[in-house]
Amino acid sequence: MKQRTYVDRMVKLGMLTAISIILVYAIHFPIFPSATYLEYDMADVPILIGTFLYGPWWGLALTAVVSVLQWLLVSPQSLWVGAVMHFLATGSYVVAAGLIYQRNKTRNAALIGMGVGSLLQTLMMIPMNLIFTVHFFGVPREVVIALLPTAIIPFNAIKTIVNSIITFLLYKRVAKLFEKDLVKARTLPHE
Repeated sequence: MKQRTYVDRMVKLGMLTAISIILVYAIHFPIFPSATYLEYDMADVPILIGTFLYGPWWGLALTAVVSVLQWLLVSPQSLWVGAVMHFLATGSYVVAAGLIYQRNKTRNAALIGMGVGSLLQTLMMIPMNLIFTVHFFGVPREVVIALLPTAIIPFNAIKTIVNSIITFLLYKRVAKLFEKDLVKARTLPHE
């Protein structure tokens, strides 16, 4: 029984991973003309749903897998740097949101968790852009500093807030679908 539950959870986490990759591949567009490389995508929505369903550490594991797959399948031009930035930014969001929601599984806790997570992810992108964008992508530090208040911070705030709203609207519906066992126990025929 315990193994079946574990396998069922892995199947569901695999589904959320696949949905995340499909979403980042299918839906991505720039928000600010001054920084067209900053593209909105919905890849974090399935990760957040997985976090609320299974807890912050499963959400972090889901973030790691999605980060690597996005790097390899969707944006190989960002090299490993994009995967690390995504893992750290989304990871901070899901751990914060997941820990708050795990303590008290209510709508208010979900909203507070997503609010704190959105703030953390937005703040996390400031030093990451100053480090990674400058040192690995070769963008001059002055350019990144100028983009912080006009593109980078607003972009990350908008992205996390929109993904939080979408997650909030979808979570209960997806949770009901995920209550069902996807992996059925095998029964052996009588001899």
